[in-house]
Amino acid sequence: MTATLFNIENGVGIITLNRPEKYNSFNRDMALELQAHLDKCQNDDTVRCIYITGAGKGFCSGQDLSEATNPSPEDFELMVREYYNATILKIRNIEKPVIAAVNGVAAGAGANIALACDIVVANESAFFIQAFSKIGLIPDSGGTYFLPRLVGLQRAAALMMTAEKVMAKDAVTMGMIYKCYTDELFETETKKMAFTLAQMPTLGIGLTKRLLNSTFNNTLEQQLNAEKTVQMEAGASADFKEGVLAFLEKRKPVFTGK
Repeated sequence: MTATLFNIENGVGIITLNRPEKYNSFNRDMALELQAHLDKCQNDDTVRCIYITGAGKGFCSGQDLSEATNPSPEDFELMVREYYNATILKIRNIEKPVIAAVNGVAAGAGANIALACDIVVANESAFFIQAFSKIGLIPDSGGTYFLPRLVGLQRAAALMMTAEKVMAKDAVTMGMIYKCYTDELFETETKKMAFTLAQMPTLGIGLTKRLLNSTFNNTLEQQLNAEKTVQMEAGASADFKEGVLAFLEKRKPVFTGK
């Protein structure tokens, strides 16, 4: 059994973490397969949205600790760099929308990989937990970067230090994730969102993501200048021309993602 599954449906690259008997905990095979699927999605123009979810009852329970029972410093460094840092950078640098569809437990690195995605949605039985402090580690996989920006510094500190479980509904309320659906409607509604995004102007959405990636490091003036530069790129796109023409002709636009 492969550690991940991949298929393309209606312009959406669907990546499923596939170790359900281990609540999709990460091992080396899963990490490298996930990265290979992300590369395929980046390089395939027919893929205009990426949807990451988990098989079975969990999204991802973090690192498979059976691979890390007595790691050397060199093992730790390799694991963080090769498994997690590389995955987070691919998610953020792909100029296409990435949805994390959290269908159960999202713990440790699993939670932070989800939070690195552009849009995080969950079912009502899902929960998020920064489990690192329970085993004497620090939050990795971008956790110390994304979570404070989503929920504020003090709340992030509390969640990381106490390892408190956050149910999906509460995660929506505190701004950690976008939406929560009933378990029955979860797959239908989240895939509907992905299929909708796959029909939208992908280039413009990717450029929006580029600007969001830079916003916390820029001054207002720098961000305004970045918007001006990137808007010129968006304005030269075929999708912009189609959007304006469709508006004038009072019809639904047909975007190509270019």
